[in-house]
Amino acid sequence: MQACSRRGFLSTGVMAVAGGSMMSNPTAQAQQKGLIAAKKPVFVATWNFGKPANEASLRRYTEGGSLLDAIEEGIRLTEADKSNASVGAGGKPAANGKVQLDACIMNGPGSKAGSVGGIEDIMHPISVARAVMEKTPHVMLVGEGARAFAIDQGFAPANLLTPEEHDAWKTWKKENQSLEVGEDNHDTIALVGLDGEGNLAGGCSTSGLAYKLPGRVGDSPILGSGLYVDNEIGAAGATGVGENVMRFCGSFMVVEYMRQGLHPEDACAETIRRIARLDGRPIEELHINFIAVDKQGRFGAAGTGKGFPYAVTYPGYSQVLQSKALSQRAIGIEGGNAPIDQQP
Repeated sequence: MQACSRRGFLSTGVMAVAGGSMMSNPTAQAQQKGLIAAKKPVFVATWNFGKPANEASLRRYTEGGSLLDAIEEGIRLTEADKSNASVGAGGKPAANGKVQLDACIMNGPGSKAGSVGGIEDIMHPISVARAVMEKTPHVMLVGEGARAFAIDQGFAPANLLTPEEHDAWKTWKKENQSLEVGEDNHDTIALVGLDGEGNLAGGCSTSGLAYKLPGRVGDSPILGSGLYVDNEIGAAGATGVGENVMRFCGSFMVVEYMRQGLHPEDACAETIRRIARLDGRPIEELHINFIAVDKQGRFGAAGTGKGFPYAVTYPGYSQVLQSKALSQRAIGIEGGNAPIDQQP
């Protein structure tokens, strides 16, 4: 993947959009939208399963864990949920029937990060990614090298393929063998957080695209694509079709729009608009979604088509919300940001 450039995607038009969204009192802007945490820490995560993950993160933090501990704990909860067919154990396998996992973690202070790609037989890739960050001079390990490192660090090998997903894979192999992308085969847990001291961190974990070619790695373990954290500005994470995120350094772009003054929700939406312009296909075909939180505790999300559910948790509050939605028919229509159980 080519290196991301902070300058490469900024144009006069983009800066004009950003400038038009800036306000002298950004906290008032966020309160008007109802998208700012009343207390810290605040955790923002993708999808409905992000809510219990956020709540696990909040518990870990209030028990005395660091923000990074909290991020890891929340994602581990999702990785261990075998009913979730898109993350960790129980995830849908690659075309060869092997579950291959991707994950990364990033800490705002010092911009430290670790990631693993295409790792097999290891229950918690998020924890292996953290070990890469803390115990090696590297940022990313992949495939058999990542697996060997994990075992050397004391991670026990485990069978990640459940009987249900094994049966589904056999049916796919016999009847379909298609790699078409739909709305139900590419979900990811991306979880970002802001602590009481104003520090940011985030993590991302997935089993990747269902029935992918063996060795395929998506955006989730790629810094600047599936996840990016800038301790001066904010953090962003992605879910959806990884190829459509990583080609544009999507999460990095979200953070850079926040740097220009956009509210996190607007930064997510403008990133999708820009990707759609560059890609050229109808926006609904992109299947991309972003979450973000900034240094002030403002948060937001945006997704293609009808948008997507995302979770927000802070002391005294934990809800699944509906993201802003962008479509070819009506780019920029808001999804509502009310609790999802109140959506029509």
